[in-house]
Formats: sequence, structure tokens, C-alpha cells
Amino acid sequence: MNLSLYSISAFLILDAEGHRVLAKYYRPKSHPNALNGEMKELATLKEQKAFEKGLWGKTKKAGGDIILYDGYLAVYKHSLDIIIYFLASPGENELMLSAALNSLIDAQSLLLRNQLEKRGVLENLDVVLLCLDETVDDGIILDTDAAAIASRVSRSRPDTTDITINEQTIMNAYQTVKDRVAQRIREL
Repeated sequence: MNLSLYSISAFLILDAEGHRVLAKYYRPKSHPNALNGEMKELATLKEQKAFEKGLWGKTKKAGGDIILYDGYLAVYKHSLDIIIYFLASPGENELMLSAALNSLIDAQSLLLRNQLEKRGVLENLDVVLLCLDETVDDGIILDTDAAAIASRVSRSRPDTTDITINEQTIMNAYQTVKDRVAQRIREL
């Protein structure tokens, strides 16, 4: 048995019509299952899109969360108008993949304030990708603690929502500088 840390082959988010919202395929050179031909390689965009369309066709109905499709083990969760997938080789541990996927979804829900839907994902693509990178690196599962993942992602993003520069702010700053200059002139 070939054991490897490289357990995840791809991360996908598909919308309600089966169109790709986000896809990240991993193909490390040292992945034993990728080398021995157990899994079909999805090298071109055309192959990936065809695979994703077929996978969506099998998983579009809510109810399941693990499926074996076209040589891949797919662990997935439905969330409003999207389906989120981890793909792996058929010999991988389903419980570990499910735990990693659940923690990724929980971390994203925390950071997106429970707005894990297509629009929220597209508007906050940076957060989604940072969560993914904190959970999986090149196909290796790094962390399965949703709170820790969300904490690291929120620390890496500067919070710019508190600073709003508009005409009123500029006028207030101008008036403050004008008053201070006038006060200094009077003191002289």
C-alpha cells in the first residue's frame, strides 16, 4: 500500500446549474495514486469541465455526502446554491476528508457571516482561497480546526471597513488644520 500525505486531488465549488464557481486541482509529482494510473488525470480544462458536469449530475440532489465517481472519491456538501467538493483517490480515508471539508466550510461560514452562497463566495474569493490554503496545501490536509483556520485567515486580512474617506472627512481634516494654523498664528 502506498501511503502519502497527498490526500486531496481537487477542491471544487459548483453552482446550482453545475457551472464552476471555483476549482483548484492538485497534482504533486510524488502522489502515488496519480503515478500508478488508479485515477484518471484531468489535465486539460476541457477534461475538467466534462468531469465537473458529470459529477454535478450525480450529486445535484441533496442527501448524500460521499460518492465514488469516475475513479475519484468525492466528498461534498450542499450550501444554499452551491456544492463544495473535495476529490481524492478511492483509497483515501473518507472520514478524514469529510472532517477537513466540514472544517473548511465552518471556517468559511464564520468568516462570511453564514453567507456561504455563490454571490458571497465570489465577492469574498480572497477569504475563500485563504481558508482553503490554511486547510489544504498542495493536496496535504494541514488543519481540521475551523476556529483556528478562521482565526489565521482573519489575522492575515487587514480590516479596512472602519476607514471611510469621503468629502466630509476631507473637509473636517481641512478645517482642523486651518483652525490649528490660525491658532498658532495668533499665539505668535
